[in-house]
Amino acid sequence: MFGDRYIQRTPQSKKLFEEAKNYLPGGVSYVIRFFEPYPFYVSKAEGQKVWDIDGNAYTDYWMGHGALLMGHRYSPVIEAIKDQLDLIPHAGFSHEWEVKLAKQVIKMVDSVELIRFTNSGTEAAMYSIRLARAYTGKKLIGKFEGGWHGGYDALHLAVSPPYELPGSLGITEGALKDTVILPYNDLDGVHRIIKGLELAAIIVEPVLGAGGFIPSDPEFLKGLRELCDEMDALLIFDEVITGFRLSPGGAQKLYGVKPDLTVFGKILGGGEFPAGGFGGRRDVMELLDQLKYKDPHKRAFQGGTFAANPITTRAGYTLLSELQRRSEIYNYINGLGEKARNALQRIFDERGFNAHVTGIGSLFAVHFTPVKPKDSKTAQQKKDVNLARSYFKHLLDNGIVVMVQDMQHFFISSSHKSQDIDMLIDVTQDFIDKI
Repeated sequence: MFGDRYIQRTPQSKKLFEEAKNYLPGGVSYVIRFFEPYPFYVSKAEGQKVWDIDGNAYTDYWMGHGALLMGHRYSPVIEAIKDQLDLIPHAGFSHEWEVKLAKQVIKMVDSVELIRFTNSGTEAAMYSIRLARAYTGKKLIGKFEGGWHGGYDALHLAVSPPYELPGSLGITEGALKDTVILPYNDLDGVHRIIKGLELAAIIVEPVLGAGGFIPSDPEFLKGLRELCDEMDALLIFDEVITGFRLSPGGAQKLYGVKPDLTVFGKILGGGEFPAGGFGGRRDVMELLDQLKYKDPHKRAFQGGTFAANPITTRAGYTLLSELQRRSEIYNYINGLGEKARNALQRIFDERGFNAHVTGIGSLFAVHFTPVKPKDSKTAQQKKDVNLARSYFKHLLDNGIVVMVQDMQHFFISSSHKSQDIDMLIDVTQDFIDKI
């Protein structure tokens, strides 16, 4: 039975999970970290490996929810953090590293002229929406089916089926009344829905994340850019996942489409610390400027106790400046991604198995669906959940951990080796043979 070996090897994790349920709702701090029958508890990590408290090693494709582009405990970042700990971990004042990181992001991302930092991608998305409304003087926001932009109320809709329902209890109708749900990779459908509406902005992931690593069609993003220009609306790219991962300039560099605002997270903090940010056109971002708009009622607000703290910004600057210098990193991780996608799809096709691989660069996902998904409806509504969970458990049995149990998302880091991909291919082939 799939998962038996995992259960036999993880008695301490099972015990700790039983204890955790007494103190944490559901025993976890984030629902996607739970998987059946219980999650393992990590004790250490290095490179592409994590170890649980029972001493078992796993090849990690979860990679800190995608934040760890270079793998666990990447030496240059860790050394920079250690040095900063001896100086100023946190003070609440301005410091040089926020300026250095801001300059670095602006240097790497063509569309960003000014930037502000937050503590998470959720915060960055929230503030970008507020800023778009402030700049345009309009209320309506377009967001896409299957798009995940964090826990902000106004965007926590149409994350998973049924799309007309909020993604959480406790979200009021008032918080969602100005959110317009749009179909992903369907420009004609977008035009039909927004005809006659006054939108402040459209927010989109260039590669649908939680919906299954589904890349946008190039013409789709270009069409959104043209549409926003026609409507005097802002185009916002959520690059929390793709920012600095697909290229030094993110997905927007690959697609050749410039958004008005970009939302960042994950890799922005060097992969090791909570981080977020949003930046874009100078005339839009200047609405946050207290020097230009001295009356607080005439500017947009953003702030936070730990926003742009010295540890996060130094870690982010250390990694981003290295990524800009070393293009071979992207050639390497994107090559591993291409190898994995092609090999896994070949296995499924040769056996006539209803499974499909999507993704781009160092991202890929496995879908147990009858056709290859081009949007989240196919990925989320037509998936075989039992098959997906069996595959997840089979990977765990063989020392491989991926995100998440109902739809496998793989993040490749520079610490992964070609042999790791070979092992994944062999284990997947074994799974299909057993099925």
